[in-house]
Amino acid sequence: MDTSMLIFTAVIPIFVVIGSGFLARRIGWLDRNADRSLMTVVVNLLYPALIFSYILGNDALRVPSNAVLPPLIGFTSIVAAFGVNMLLARRLKIGDQKECRTFAFTTGMQNYGYFPIPIIALLFDRETTGVLLVHNLGVEIAMWALGVGFILYANDPKSLWRRVFSAPVIAILVAVPLNWMQVDLFLPNFCFETLNLLGTCAIPLGLILIGATFADLAKGVHLLERIHIPITASILRLGIFPIAFLFFVAIFPFSQELKQVLIVQAAMPCAVFPIVLTRHFDGSAEVALKVVLGTTLLSLITIPLWISIGIKVLEW
Repeated sequence: MDTSMLIFTAVIPIFVVIGSGFLARRIGWLDRNADRSLMTVVVNLLYPALIFSYILGNDALRVPSNAVLPPLIGFTSIVAAFGVNMLLARRLKIGDQKECRTFAFTTGMQNYGYFPIPIIALLFDRETTGVLLVHNLGVEIAMWALGVGFILYANDPKSLWRRVFSAPVIAILVAVPLNWMQVDLFLPNFCFETLNLLGTCAIPLGLILIGATFADLAKGVHLLERIHIPITASILRLGIFPIAFLFFVAIFPFSQELKQVLIVQAAMPCAVFPIVLTRHFDGSAEVALKVVLGTTLLSLITIPLWISIGIKVLEW
C-alpha cells in the first residue's frame, strides 16, 4: 500500500471514533454525568496499563539515550512553543491577556497521546510506541509545571508536584526501570494479557470522550467569528512547528525510534485536554475550543502530508 494511503488509513478511524463520541452525546447515549468517572478510569487505570504494555519488554528503551533524550526533547519542544506563541499572540493582538495566555497554552500543546499512539502503532512498531510514551513524560511536566503553573496562572489548591505526578507519569517512572531490569522475563503471560486488554480500551474510550467534549462545547459557540484565531493557530501548529520538528530530525543523530516519534509529533494538531484545563484554570474556553477544533479538522489533511514528508526525511 502507498505510504500516503497507509497514513490516511491510520488517521481516518481516529476521526470516526471521535465522531461516534460526538453523536453519542448528541442523541443521549453518553450522559455528561458519566464523563468524570469514565475519564478517571481512562487516566488512572487504562492509560497506565497501556504504558506498561508498551514499555515492559521494550528493547529500544534499554538503550540509555532512548530513555533520557525523548522526555528532554518533549519538555524542550513544549517550552519553546509556549514562548513563541506568547510572543506572537501579543504581537498579533489575539485578544485580551486571558485570551493570549489561552492561545499560547493551547497552541503550544500538540496531541501527544490519543492521536499519535494508534498512528505509530500502525506505521512503525511497539518499540517506537514505547519511546513515544517516554517522550510524553517531558510533555506532561512542561504542560503542568510551565503551562498551567505560569501561563494560565493556576489557583489550584493542589501543589505543583501533585499535579505533575499523575497516574500516567508514575506509570512511566515505574515501568522504565522495571524494563531495564528485564522484569518482564519473570512475569507470567496472564500479566501481559491483562495489560493488553486494559490498555487496548484506553485510546478508543478516550477518543469517544473527546468527541463528547466537542459536542458539549460546540453549542452556542460561533466558530466562524474571530476566525483569525484558528487560522493563526493552524499556521503555527500545522505549518511552522512541523518544519522545525523535521529540521531537527534531519540534522541530529537521534535514534531511529526517536526520529519516528518526532515526525509523527510534528504532524499532530493541538491537544484536546487543554480545553478542560483552560476552563478549570481561568482561561478562555472559547479560544481553546476554536484553536483545538480548527487544527483538529484541518489535520485530517495535514497529518498524512507531514508524516509522508517526514518519512522521506528519514530516508535521506
